[in-house]
Amino acid sequence: MDKIPALCGRSITLESLPMSNPGIFITGTDTGVGKTTVAVAIVRQLVLAGRRVGVYKPVGSGVSLAQTKAMGSMDSSQLWEAAGRPLTLALVCPQLFQAPLSPPRSALAEGKTVDDRLLRDGILPWKKAFDFVVVEGAGGLFSPLSTDSLNVDLARDLGLPLVLVDAARLGAIGRTLAAVTAARAAGLTVAAVILSQVQPAGNQQPADPAHPSTVMRDSAIDIRLRLQPLPVAVLAYGAHAIEPQMDWLAQ
Repeated sequence: MDKIPALCGRSITLESLPMSNPGIFITGTDTGVGKTTVAVAIVRQLVLAGRRVGVYKPVGSGVSLAQTKAMGSMDSSQLWEAAGRPLTLALVCPQLFQAPLSPPRSALAEGKTVDDRLLRDGILPWKKAFDFVVVEGAGGLFSPLSTDSLNVDLARDLGLPLVLVDAARLGAIGRTLAAVTAARAAGLTVAAVILSQVQPAGNQQPADPAHPSTVMRDSAIDIRLRLQPLPVAVLAYGAHAIEPQMDWLAQ
């Protein structure tokens, strides 16, 4: 994969992170844009740096009955494994529902409701015991988590800066600029943008301007130009590390 000019070869410092309440809220422009893959990469980086990392996914839906009985989902299990299995898997995502719908609709299908208080209080065991907490939302920034709360509301109440993830495909520039603008208008700090390559290249040749890695690189460059000095990075398909590396603990 080609490098992103003016960004690679060094670690990016995120000076806006509020270290009095260390953590980040990973959200997306939509569902299915690679949030969990990015979250896992960030958690692994922090663990390798010797940090004790807490992981929290406030609510999940589209979870099979077998997974629910095991008190886990694919997303929460990946986060938990990346962090070294801290506390218990049940605390990673304390609210799980089966139907592949928005969390409030999924809960309603089971005759239940999403507990708004638990969305906010579920992070407390992680804040008390760990140096840094990585929170992964459900769906996009303005997707509903409950009848009364969107991801943007929870991020604001938790007091965490956003890491905005979008899929590295056509339309990433417009989606990302719109989401960053909306987040800032809502009074939130955007700490970084990560483009995640969610599909392999297939039979496309590297010289093809529509090759996924080329689209990812070019989109990152254009987003960086329009949002500088906001850090912009990428996560290639199948990669385990974000490029360039970011200093999530910078003060």
